[in-house]
Amino acid sequence: MSNEAVFVYSDQFLAYRFSNEHPFNQTRVRLTYELLKSMNAIDESQIIPPRLATDEELELFHDPSYIQAVKLAGEGKLSQEVGLNYGLGTEDTPIFTDMHTASALLVGATLTAVDQVMTGKANRALNLGGGLHHGFRGKASGFCVYNDSAVAIKYMQKKYNVKVLYVDTDAHHGDGVQWAFYDDPNVCTLSIHETGRYLFPGTGNITERGQGSGYGYSFNIPLDAFTEDESWIKAYTTSFKEITDFFKPDVIFTQNGVDSHYYDPLTHLSATMKIYREIPKLAHHLANQYCNGKWIAVGGGGYDIWRVVPRAWAMIWLEMTGKSSISGALSQDWISKWQPKAQVTLPAMWDDEDNMYKPIPRKAEIEEKNEITVSKALYPIRNNKKDLNKNHGTMN
Repeated sequence: MSNEAVFVYSDQFLAYRFSNEHPFNQTRVRLTYELLKSMNAIDESQIIPPRLATDEELELFHDPSYIQAVKLAGEGKLSQEVGLNYGLGTEDTPIFTDMHTASALLVGATLTAVDQVMTGKANRALNLGGGLHHGFRGKASGFCVYNDSAVAIKYMQKKYNVKVLYVDTDAHHGDGVQWAFYDDPNVCTLSIHETGRYLFPGTGNITERGQGSGYGYSFNIPLDAFTEDESWIKAYTTSFKEITDFFKPDVIFTQNGVDSHYYDPLTHLSATMKIYREIPKLAHHLANQYCNGKWIAVGGGGYDIWRVVPRAWAMIWLEMTGKSSISGALSQDWISKWQPKAQVTLPAMWDDEDNMYKPIPRKAEIEEKNEITVSKALYPIRNNKKDLNKNHGTMN
């Protein structure tokens, strides 16, 4: 019997670690996994071990010379000058021992998730170790060595010949994945992120719509700094629904960075756990409506690893397994185990308090700005629909 949902996991995910001080910390995947285990929300039969991606698989997206550079860097055999040409050894993406193996495992984990869903062994698959969306064909960027999502989508196209809708809710623009498929009409990308005006990577404007035969298949919703739950959810729901109806994908692939939360130290948005309940709910619904349930989800950003990431990421799995109505207190066993290691007080409840931050003075202005952004981003498909309806009326 097939599993409705599978969870790709290994403690080896923690080997992807730049340094003890670096904000990208895969301990958050283990924290999430243990939170789910502590509440009996995950069964051993649902856990699938990852595999290493082969060089041939990595080359579906990455340049062979770049893969070689990553291998040499991880063995301490790459000069600083050559490393920097490949984006390796920067402040964002430092070199660490065995970085090729650690990075290839994260890619292999996403490929494992893909195969589980595309072969019908599961309807839904989650790899929280993935979602490294800034990696380029021949360059590391923004904490990302290999771009598992880009490799996985290329892999899906080659092996399963499918149309893929990629939806990225990380607070940072999903640039690496967008550019990878910018001229491809069979991959539609939607990124909902904080405006690049003050935030890395600075791209993700509504005018980035694709090129050549891929024009019209790249969508960006850059939200204003300090955007709150209602405005965020409205932008997400409207754009995701309309784009899915326009593109009609065979499979939905979601990147689930959870750094839009108010507590996140690297971003400037003001969302709470409310959006992390809604994000997987809509993905699940649309996958059922358009893709026979096929939904692959990966992790991404999220730098408050104690107070935000475990709760927000757990919600994806709970949605995948029909348990997302959970509320109230978190597992006391989990809190007792991890509180001594945390630098902050762990949350006691699944949901955030209502008065988490002071009211935002520009609230109405921000909401209006975001509505205009969504309208502009979706204008081509709305306009096209209008024209189709008009022509249909003329024909009758």
